[in-house]
Amino acid sequence: MDTILALKAIIMGLVEGFTEFLPISSTGHLILAGSLLKLTDDKWKVFEIVIQAGAILAVCWEYRARIAAVVGGLGSDPKARRFAFNLAVAFMPAALLGLAFGKKIKAVLFKPEPVALAFIIGGLVILYAERRHKASPVSERVASVDDMTVMDALKVGCAQAFALIPGTSRSGATIIGGMLFGLPRKVATEFSFFLAIPTLLLATAYQLFKERALLSAADMPLFGLGTVAAFISAFLCVRWLLRYISTHDFSAFAWYRIAFGLFVIASAHYGWVVWAE
Repeated sequence: MDTILALKAIIMGLVEGFTEFLPISSTGHLILAGSLLKLTDDKWKVFEIVIQAGAILAVCWEYRARIAAVVGGLGSDPKARRFAFNLAVAFMPAALLGLAFGKKIKAVLFKPEPVALAFIIGGLVILYAERRHKASPVSERVASVDDMTVMDALKVGCAQAFALIPGTSRSGATIIGGMLFGLPRKVATEFSFFLAIPTLLLATAYQLFKERALLSAADMPLFGLGTVAAFISAFLCVRWLLRYISTHDFSAFAWYRIAFGLFVIASAHYGWVVWAE
């Protein structure tokens, strides 16, 4: 295995894991990191999808007891069935819109400049959501994800559909969307984690099947390195974020998004960094 390629795979895996569950857009960071590392061909685009499996496994491991209880209770526990149904409802908007418009979105928006603009707009939305969240009372009927209604889940699912725009952030759209709809910060964050499992799992499986002609057995070590790096970094990130939100809001992430987006635009305009297409 080429040492430089292996190092690049690990870097991309770390970027995926550390950004997947924060409201700063893993796709946006992967596009920008891939552009800097000159990893822009079709196979590396598949790589970016595959390593999401590492992030998914990290969430599954963190919530393994809860997932086992839901799966085991589907036949007898109404609460487990309602939770699973809510996840299915929340998953559908992004899935349907992704199938309908995915190709057009990738053709037009999967480039550094549109991603940078999405970073800035997303940061402004987070700042607005945090100000509104502090001014408006949080719903007292939703103390945990088990208390969410089908309509709550559908609203979060519609918010997740905005993450089809690269740079928006899937976790940011679902968490901030949930907060705008009156969910407590912790509930919105945990539901975002759970919703990531079917969303990323099925997206990964779909892309692997669709692009299977690009892959070979020789790719497995490289893809494996990236996946392991994504698992470790995502696991650490999820643990940290759950502690962080108990005493902090998301304003710091908003300012990071704005500053980073402005840097990308300025660096491209003045030629400080050559961003590949």
